[in-house]
Amino acid sequence: MITFYLSWVWAASGLVLILLVLLHSPKGDGMGGLAASGSSMFTSASSAEATLKKTTWTCLAIFLTLAVVLSAGWLE
Repeated sequence: MITFYLSWVWAASGLVLILLVLLHSPKGDGMGGLAASGSSMFTSASSAEATLKKTTWTCLAIFLTLAVVLSAGWLE
């Protein structure tokens, strides 16, 4: 039963990870321009980028950890 819930968390973290990567500002404006409206809560653009970077790395760690745990079959 726990494998079922962890599979959903793994899939959700993958989707969130995709969105977070798309929100990063590249050399040009690109998809990072979409985050400009939501960054008003931060004091500066560098603060918003640092927070986005930390969130992305955390989501990546969750995604990869669950991928290893679920693929290894340790919970069965």
